[in-house]
Amino acid sequence: MKTIIAAAFLAVLAVPGFAQPTSAAPPHANALVEFPAKGSAKLTVTTPAFKDGGDIPYENTQYRTNTFPGLVWTAGPSGTKSYAVIMQDTGGTMRDGYPILHWTLWNIPANVTKLDAGMPATGNPAGSSYGPNARGAAQPYMGPRTPAGPKHPYHLQVFALDTTIPVDAAATYVSLTGAMKDHILASGAVVGLGSVDPTAPPPRPAQ
Repeated sequence: MKTIIAAAFLAVLAVPGFAQPTSAAPPHANALVEFPAKGSAKLTVTTPAFKDGGDIPYENTQYRTNTFPGLVWTAGPSGTKSYAVIMQDTGGTMRDGYPILHWTLWNIPANVTKLDAGMPATGNPAGSSYGPNARGAAQPYMGPRTPAGPKHPYHLQVFALDTTIPVDAAATYVSLTGAMKDHILASGAVVGLGSVDPTAPPPRPAQ
């Protein structure tokens, strides 16, 4: 546990805007576990960039081009009005005890089940909006920057909702998931493993 927290601490310091992780707050599970779908209905989620449980290419990380890997999922059940996507690193926690939040996208239209690889920051589907990540509100895709040590699992989770999310409910992870939790018809995830890029320069020493 100490190794995981220390690794997460180094990752946080490498990216401005991250809060420092701590063991003071009780850890939370990732969103898929903490907010299960009604009846445990499943979505099948894939990405063209890597297989479930496989290594995330460095091009999809902050170490290189931070390119969005693409995401595809099966259609939600009858009554689906929108989708939300939450990307979390469960290899470390923030000071609030939640897994490190990398990316959220909400109010994806019900007829959209694919996000293209390389999607630019302004290229999200019409009607959808970027939500919070560890840097703040309304942030585009932020790929892994895994520190040296064990690989971290990054969960790209998709939720089929029977509602749309109000704008004022999407400012933080807690408010976003609070607006989602009683409206999840189905969910699923693809998990990729992140590791330090061996070609990356060493981190600068602390000042």
